[in-house]
Amino acid sequence: MDKSMLGDLDNLPEEDKLKMAAMIDQLQIRDSLRMYNALVERCFNDCVDTFKHKSLQKQEENCVRRCAEKFLKHSMRVGMRFAELNQGAATQD
Repeated sequence: MDKSMLGDLDNLPEEDKLKMAAMIDQLQIRDSLRMYNALVERCFNDCVDTFKHKSLQKQEENCVRRCAEKFLKHSMRVGMRFAELNQGAATQD
C-alpha cells in the first residue's frame, strides 16, 4: 500500500491507522479483481465464438491476447492520467 495515502491520518491512534491501512488494502484488492473479471468477460465475449473444440483456436487465442493488451494499456493510461490530474489538483491547493 502507498504510505502517502495515509498522510492525512497522522493524528489518528495507531490502531485506527492500521485499520484504515487494512481497509485500503482490501479496497485495492477488490478493485484489482473487478478489473481482472471485466477483462476476462470482455475478451471472452468478444473473441470466443464457438465451443466446438476443447481449446482456443489460433484466431481466438490471438484475439484474446490483443484484447487483453489493449485493455491493460488503456487501464495504465487512465491510471497515469488520473495521477497527473491528482498531482495537478494537489499543487493548486
